Amino acid sequence: MRFSAQPSGMRGFVVVWFGQVVSMLGTGMTNFALSFWIFQQTGEATALTWAIFFFMAPSVLFSPIAGAIVDRANRKTVMIVSDLLAGIATILLLSLLAADNLQIWHIYVANVIAGAANAFQFPAYSAAVTMMLPKEQYGRAAGMLSLAGSASGILAPAFAGALLGPLGLVGIMSIDVATFLFAIFALFIVHIPQPEVTAEGRTGQGSLLQESAYGFRYIFERPSLLGLQLVFFCINFLAMFGFAVMVPMILARTGNDEIALASVQSLGAIGGVVGGLLLSTWGGPKRRVNGVLLGMVATSILGQALMGVGQGVFIWASAAFLGQFIIPILNGSNQAIWQAKVAPDVQGRVFAVRRLIAQITAPVATALAGPLADNIFEPAMQPNGALAPLFGWLVGTGAGAGMAVMFVVTGLIGVAVGLGGYLFPAIRNAEDLLLDHEVVVQTAVLKKRLNELTQQRQALRHAPRSVQNQQALKAIALEMRQIGTDFPQQGKGGNVK
Repeated sequence: MRFSAQPSGMRGFVVVWFGQVVSMLGTGMTNFALSFWIFQQTGEATALTWAIFFFMAPSVLFSPIAGAIVDRANRKTVMIVSDLLAGIATILLLSLLAADNLQIWHIYVANVIAGAANAFQFPAYSAAVTMMLPKEQYGRAAGMLSLAGSASGILAPAFAGALLGPLGLVGIMSIDVATFLFAIFALFIVHIPQPEVTAEGRTGQGSLLQESAYGFRYIFERPSLLGLQLVFFCINFLAMFGFAVMVPMILARTGNDEIALASVQSLGAIGGVVGGLLLSTWGGPKRRVNGVLLGMVATSILGQALMGVGQGVFIWASAAFLGQFIIPILNGSNQAIWQAKVAPDVQGRVFAVRRLIAQITAPVATALAGPLADNIFEPAMQPNGALAPLFGWLVGTGAGAGMAVMFVVTGLIGVAVGLGGYLFPAIRNAEDLLLDHEVVVQTAVLKKRLNELTQQRQALRHAPRSVQNQQALKAIALEMRQIGTDFPQQGKGGNVK
């Protein structure tokens, strides 16, 4: 039972969303300050990329079991506990920093904890949005969530850069602790409905291990969903080779200029805000698959490849803006497809495995990016390096040029991956081949009623002939014809007409 004053629906979603905006701002400030601290301590890309790796690896690897727990438990409780766990990781780092004992490996351990919490956050938040809002608002909700991340991305680097001097890392991390407490309070006061059990949900019930594996079975039985995630599998591998070295590349090419780094990150986040605003008002392209595949093409060339070509703040900021502008449309289009096609009571399990498939390559790319930059690409792009004659005219030479080459090469391959998705009918026609989960439920109800009517008709035909029986048979025939009319049609987008 809930209090009637608890916000629900779009109003409740806005409360949760605002709490996340505040929390992401604090987290973004801490991430910026810690990244600068790590690079100052080591001067190497590897230390930064490994910090990212230790967050991403548990976030991805724990996803299947986290998804099963999300579907079993109260989703609101899971969201609160996961936020609390991430906050505890920040408090541990803050305590070590205040005692002047902070070391880089402490950050790695804290990132493992925060990454494990994130494994629960993604499926829990995604499934909660499905229950709080109607299907027509999924695209707008995705835009607002993307807007939350981008808005914090604008303010976090600016605030962190301005406050790092007067407050230090201790002050910035203290602000982060206050913001995650605010986000937890926002979750406490809203109502988040639990889904009803569907036929798909009953099929997936079993032990925790069986339920964790159900997401794999669900996706592998649907080639369109699997195909979409395999495209993300490839594009995320390529994107992380660039993203993981962006901070060290800019710092290396600017002589550790934190203002230049903050400017690029903030302008990139402004692009994300504009893209999120556009998606939240527009709702995304009518053909969601185009938003996914063309979005990959656009962000690969306008974001990633252009970032590598740039040798100054203006081009880097332009690339960051364009790349981040497109990402909300790309991710929002994909999210809307999955929320419409997957039954709400299994979304925790399915979305967790969906994330595992899409992002399992990202930690690998992150772990490889730093050593490749430090040991291969950077030496090769020095003035007399092996790759300088081939790429020097495009990205220049010297510090950071090797990491720029990584951006260019992976960006161009990303264009090929996005266009390649159109070669597979299961991917380009995914929205036609998959029924909406509402239609699946409607079909099950209609089939059940049709079976009942068939049994009643057989019983009446074997009963003694009477006026009442004939009238009942006519009524059954009429209802069966109506059910035939009401049955959803395959290949029509899976929508109830």
